[in-house]
Amino acid sequence: MTDMRRTILWVVFSVSLFLLWDAWNKHNGGTSMFAPKPPVVAAAGAAPAPAGSNTATPGAAQATAGLPTVAAPVASEQVTVNTDVIRATLDSKGGDLVRLELLKHSELGDATKHVVLFDHTDKRVYLAQTGAYSANGGPALPNHLTVMTLLPGERSLKEGDKTLSLSFESPEVGGIKLSKTYTFTRGLYTVSVSHVLKNVSGAPISPKLYLQLARDGHVEGNTSFLSAPTAYTGPAMYTDSGKFKKVEFADIDKAAKNRSVVDHDKTADNGWVAMIQHYFASTWIVADKAPREFSFERIEGDPSNFNQPLYRTAMVFPLGELAPGAERKLDAVLFAGPQEGKTLESLAPGLDLVKDYGWLTILAKPLYWLLDQLHSLLGNWGWAIVVLVVLLKIAFYGLNAHAYKSMAKMKAINPKVMDMRERYKDKPQQMQQEMMRIYREEKVNPLGGCLPIFVQMPFFIALYSVLLSTVEMRNAPWIGWIHDLSTQDPLYILPLLMTASTMFQTWLNPTPPDPVQAKMMWIMPLVFSVMFFVFPAGLVLYWLTNNVLGIAQQWYINRKLGVK
Repeated sequence: MTDMRRTILWVVFSVSLFLLWDAWNKHNGGTSMFAPKPPVVAAAGAAPAPAGSNTATPGAAQATAGLPTVAAPVASEQVTVNTDVIRATLDSKGGDLVRLELLKHSELGDATKHVVLFDHTDKRVYLAQTGAYSANGGPALPNHLTVMTLLPGERSLKEGDKTLSLSFESPEVGGIKLSKTYTFTRGLYTVSVSHVLKNVSGAPISPKLYLQLARDGHVEGNTSFLSAPTAYTGPAMYTDSGKFKKVEFADIDKAAKNRSVVDHDKTADNGWVAMIQHYFASTWIVADKAPREFSFERIEGDPSNFNQPLYRTAMVFPLGELAPGAERKLDAVLFAGPQEGKTLESLAPGLDLVKDYGWLTILAKPLYWLLDQLHSLLGNWGWAIVVLVVLLKIAFYGLNAHAYKSMAKMKAINPKVMDMRERYKDKPQQMQQEMMRIYREEKVNPLGGCLPIFVQMPFFIALYSVLLSTVEMRNAPWIGWIHDLSTQDPLYILPLLMTASTMFQTWLNPTPPDPVQAKMMWIMPLVFSVMFFVFPAGLVLYWLTNNVLGIAQQWYINRKLGVK
């Protein structure tokens, strides 16, 4: 029974660590250790052409017929808008948002550079685009390739002003003129985008308006076992009926290869589309209930560079028939910024799910709420983690005490067990009988320490997900050498302390009678401690604090029961 108990504990510990590592990989868009690694698209030497012409996607089924794809570059004018939180660059070609700099968020490892979310360079393409096309296969309408006229107006948000607006007007294309107005608001990462389509022809026209996000499939970093995995990067969508769904680049590639369509809700009267990466997201939102179509497609870009596709997620709105001289307006919201839970919840139903906690969301959300409250009191995310662990230890004190008492009793009777095993080493059946007699006389349950571990494991995994997903910890310092809780400890002090605490905790536990198991008890913590050298400092801090408090509680119980 002793061997069974230790085996169960080591299996739980070992499997938990492997599953947590695998969950970290999959949570962040990496490759599972139990699945073949998908191909990663390399950075382009030259940028693929942006999405936008009437050329069909080679080899791909068109989920939403008529959406423009690629075309030759055209001359256009760019303008930069500044607010207190973003610096946005818009292109008069289609009125696209082609660059977005987040002024309150710096790059990891370089505080002098801001995070750039949208971009259009020779190495990276990530754009927010809108436009129109004919619902019945008629002539082209103003889309995100149409060169528009930029109207006069302010380019920087003045002190005391709350909003700033910028407008584009298209020429007549296919009997339609399109006006597009961006409204930026102080302190917000949301941009209101108003579209007005006017029929200037002499015949009725049935246009559709699309809102899309297009980007390359490049994912920086790698997902090898001893490397920090990259963030999940890819499209997602939400409808009330289908709920939240990630659509990975590999899924879109497979659909394009098979000339099929990615499995997702095709139509609804609600919902949104998004592009997600670790800590940040962009999404198109139309709050009003209105019929819409959803599309996920691969666009091959420059025919000379088929290895550099773009991936597009789009939301398309049929606007009905426009009589000559009639206008139709559609208002949308573009969010592009950090995945802050409160902000996401306030924008649209289900949008907080881009901050994906996995299957333990029901536990993770209240844990994040508590962590956020502690941070508001302490002003430091590192100390908030420490105090949160203390509170969890208090909450589970009784369960842990039961487990530690069981371990202490096992350690106290260990000399008897060792002596008995020596006397009956050639009589295994009698050895088991004697061992059971000792357990009965000493009132020891060799499996008594297992249940508390199983009960607490969901809470640990949930908190693990919270710490991985919290953008507020990005570039958040703790003390001294820890300048960013979301990255590895630069001096590896926390992982070394974590290893030492694990070894000390092993010493407090009863020594297995079997010499092989006794050696494994010391070797396994060292093997698994390698993982902590690549985990974010915030996670290692959590686990180290948990270990230290566990050691203190176990030491106290051992002393109380007279166990040396």
